[in-house]
Amino acid sequence: MNDNVQPSNDLQALDRLVGTWSVTGGVEGTVRYEWMPGKFFLLQHVELVQYGQVITGFEVIGNLRPFGEPASAEVWSRFYDSTGNTLDYVYEPDGDTLTIWGGAKGSPAYFRGTFTNNGDTLAGDWVYPGGGGYHSTSTRITP
Repeated sequence: MNDNVQPSNDLQALDRLVGTWSVTGGVEGTVRYEWMPGKFFLLQHVELVQYGQVITGFEVIGNLRPFGEPASAEVWSRFYDSTGNTLDYVYEPDGDTLTIWGGAKGSPAYFRGTFTNNGDTLAGDWVYPGGGGYHSTSTRITP
C-alpha cells in the first residue's frame, strides 16, 4: 500500500457538495453527501420523486483504483437504486461549474450546473439524447 496516495484534486473539489440538499425541478426530494473516512470516496444518499416514482439510492463517488494500478484521472461513480438500477457517471468539476456525465466523459447524457449563493445553490440542466431532460436546482439545507 502506498502511504503517499492522496485523493485527487477533482475529487477534493467535490467537498463543496457535503451536506444535505433540497432538490427541485424535474425531480423533487433530498440528497445528502458525506465523506467516507480517508476522503477517497464521497457518498451520496438519495430520496427523490421523479414522474411520480419514488427513487431511493446510494452513490459512491471517487477515482477508480483497481488492484495494483494508479488512480484514474477521472472521478467516477456508481449509483444503486431501489428498483435495481446501477448507473455510472463521471464527475467533472471546473471552478463553479459541475458537469456530471451519464456514463463516460463526453456522453450525450449529462448534467451541467453552476454553484451560486456562496456555493449553497447548484442549478443547471440534465440533458438527454434526442432533446429530453429537465432543469434542476439543489439548495443546501445543512452543511
